[in-house]
Amino acid sequence: MTALDRLAEKLEQVGDVRRDEPMSRHTTFGVGGPADLYVTVRGIDALARAARLATEADAGPFVLGSGSNIVVADGGIRGVVIDNRAREESLDGFRVRIGSGASFAGFARRMCRTGVAGLAWAVGIPGTLGGAVVYNAGAYGGCLADVLQRVRLLDPAGNDEWLDAGALDLTYRGSAFRRGGLADRTVLEAELALAPGDADALLGEANGYDQRRLTAQPRGRNAGSVFTNPPESPAWKLIDSVGLRGEQRGDAAISDLHTNFFVNLGQARASDVLWLVEEAERRVFETHGVRLTREVGFVGAW
Repeated sequence: MTALDRLAEKLEQVGDVRRDEPMSRHTTFGVGGPADLYVTVRGIDALARAARLATEADAGPFVLGSGSNIVVADGGIRGVVIDNRAREESLDGFRVRIGSGASFAGFARRMCRTGVAGLAWAVGIPGTLGGAVVYNAGAYGGCLADVLQRVRLLDPAGNDEWLDAGALDLTYRGSAFRRGGLADRTVLEAELALAPGDADALLGEANGYDQRRLTAQPRGRNAGSVFTNPPESPAWKLIDSVGLRGEQRGDAAISDLHTNFFVNLGQARASDVLWLVEEAERRVFETHGVRLTREVGFVGAW
């Protein structure tokens, strides 16, 4: 029995395990090779146990939310991918604790329906609460930092603790997780401070954001905005200005509708997506002297 076999047996005690699972089935872009082990967990305790087991075996883990905002390599991901469906929730007045595997958009829309304010801007953001913490997700002038109070994190030694939001170094589409300070921590749950509101007004606001997205953003398989917006200009405008609107490499393309969205036209390969991203970075820098910063993460065995 191999070390991977022994790890798979242990992980079966905490979730559903698959071997050599194609990541293209689990990412919004629809690309990516196999994960050595893919385990689905359905609770905060199971998430923590799976992460501990993977760490002890020196096999990751890579925690997957909804599969948005990432491009997985054609070579897949070595070690353990944890499909995080930890969605427990508790409410104390307008302060809510929620598992990191909960849908951020789904939770935000439900809060609007029940007259709880603070997240109407988030109703169209794909991904989970855990991903929203890591990226300080935001849209239309709002961001998670506005309502996040603290998070519960698991460290590589298997210890968990609550950290105040101020310790996360939350910035525009960034945090200490992305800059390395907390990169080895697993987000287990988050606590948000929301406020009373009017359900009809909040739903009207949310519907307005929905219509703006439908008008401006492409449908189909994509990973969301590829680059953050630099101070000089919106990323889409810079990419458009260097002649890349509609540019295609294999079945990967830069959207005709919004040039900061790259789309899978059918059977795109991760390597083709990366080529387009690097081409956009090169042309924008050569033309404007601006270095684009990736919002989408490129993960796995490149």
